Amino acid sequence: MEKNNRPDVKMGIVAVSRDCFPKELSTRRREAIVSHLGDKIYDCKIIVENEKDMLIALDDLKKNNVNALVVYLGNFGPETSETLLAEKFDGPVAFMAAAEGDGDLIDGRGDAYCGLLNASYNLGMRHKRVYIPKNPVGNAEELAKEILDFEPIARALLGLSKLKLITFGPRPQDFLACNAPIQGLYDLGVAIEENSELDLLVAYNEHKDDKRIPEVMASMKKELGDKNPYEGILPRLAQYELTLLDWARDHKGASDYVAFANKCWPAFQTQFRFVPCYVNSRLTDKGIPVSCEVDIYGALSEYIGECISDKTTTLLDINNTVPEYIYNEEIKGKFDYRLHETFMGFHCGNTCAALLRNPHMNFQRIMKRSLEPDHEPDITRGTIEGDIKAGEITFYRLQSTSDAKLKAYVAEGEVLPVGTRSFGSIGIFAVHEMERFYRYVLLQKHYPHHGAVMFGHYGKAFYEVMRYLGIQDIAYNHPASLPYPEENPF
Repeated sequence: MEKNNRPDVKMGIVAVSRDCFPKELSTRRREAIVSHLGDKIYDCKIIVENEKDMLIALDDLKKNNVNALVVYLGNFGPETSETLLAEKFDGPVAFMAAAEGDGDLIDGRGDAYCGLLNASYNLGMRHKRVYIPKNPVGNAEELAKEILDFEPIARALLGLSKLKLITFGPRPQDFLACNAPIQGLYDLGVAIEENSELDLLVAYNEHKDDKRIPEVMASMKKELGDKNPYEGILPRLAQYELTLLDWARDHKGASDYVAFANKCWPAFQTQFRFVPCYVNSRLTDKGIPVSCEVDIYGALSEYIGECISDKTTTLLDINNTVPEYIYNEEIKGKFDYRLHETFMGFHCGNTCAALLRNPHMNFQRIMKRSLEPDHEPDITRGTIEGDIKAGEITFYRLQSTSDAKLKAYVAEGEVLPVGTRSFGSIGIFAVHEMERFYRYVLLQKHYPHHGAVMFGHYGKAFYEVMRYLGIQDIAYNHPASLPYPEENPF
């Protein structure tokens, strides 16, 4: 399966015009924006002055497969028609407006600065959420940049609208941290299909001797190289990968996109006779996130991040502190972070090989202690391990509370180019004011230990996606000058 589990965004722009203002002003200003974007946006030629124009424009957008719309106030704009356009369009919508400066201030003044206020008021009356950028009024070059910023936001919203989250559970015993009501999925319009791990075992057994297994094994061998001491586990892993891919294909139903939240311990090892981490990493690299430990909102968060960044994400435990001796030897004085602004993000082996330094197959050390304490690893083989590559990251999560209210957090930071001296898929993460973020967001707001990771700085886009979805509680790492509401000022 190719990386086709994310929507393609086709943006379109429609200019609107209040009939007592020059229509030509909106046309000229729209064309100026399009000149900066070229084929990155569909240029709808219909100028919307009234409701009939609005219907014609909608039909034109549909015929040209536009699924993300920019409503552009080239002048004051008709508040009824332009907001009806947003209400009837089937997809994410952004509103932007023209700044003055491309003509005289008598016959060439558009007053869109004023018109956008009326548009916002009317959108509120319709209870219609739209994307309005931080600086929604600007010249052609400025708004072209804002439109490009809208694209990843639109991709995430489109993906969520056609996503099915497939689970194989239940969650491990004494693991309530990943338990949250699924009402939030329905509130977002995300479909869910919940299954037993017995269903998964049946499907896995049905793939025994699948003729495609050698091909998948060859792909794994190529990725792992010729120094894999656990090559004997590959037939089982290939069989499992085909099981999940076929399930995704056959169970999409009315949805277009899929993510998994799967059981991975403790009975998994004794019945499937491997750990699924490496396969999970490979599917995530194909654009199909597979979260560990039936973490439903973890998988949802990963998928949102894949749409925003258009790249592979991962899911990690906010796991352990960085020892002071490692900090003193390799971080202090070299990077602008205090000890308590660093931590290790870890999971057993679910991060794809492309994101790891020296990726290699291994066994799950924690599980081996209880399942195979006295002999060579067999059923605990199947992790992909290595230190996570250094670079910018965004740590984030969308989560449901126990009373089914959605909340989110986001913090930008980086993975440091420092060896972890540990095991698993793991990295040393650095986030400014992390100790306060840990105390007054992660602990105070009762977040689970899993966090999703985008590789790059995408906090702005994630924040806007959450706002578009109507999430009221969006937390972030406050700078030292800004106390948290619950923070003791003394």
